Amino acid sequence: MAGMTPPAVDRALKNLGENVATWRKLQRLSAEVLASRAGITRATLRKIEQGNGGTVGTENLFRVLRAIGVLDEIDKVTDPYRSDLGKLRADEILPQRVRK
Repeated sequence: MAGMTPPAVDRALKNLGENVATWRKLQRLSAEVLASRAGITRATLRKIEQGNGGTVGTENLFRVLRAIGVLDEIDKVTDPYRSDLGKLRADEILPQRVRK
C-alpha cells in the first residue's frame, strides 16, 4: 500500500490543479508569468496544474496559491477554530494559555 495515492487524494489533487489552472486563466496569466511570480519553474507549475502534487512540494504549491491570491483561503478552511467541533473541543482539551 505504501506509495499508492488513495483515490480521494488523487481526485483532490486533480481538482486543485484544475482550479489553479482556471484561476491562472481567469487572471489572464500565462504559465510562464505565474511560474515566475511564484518563483518556481514552468515544469513545476505544469505538475501542479495536472494534479501531480506528490512531486512538487507543499511550499511550491503554496507559492502558486499566493501568486494567484488564494493562499489566505487555505488558512481559513484549515483553521480548527472556525469549525463547530474545533470550537467545542478547544474548551475541553486545550489549556487556557493556548486557547484563542
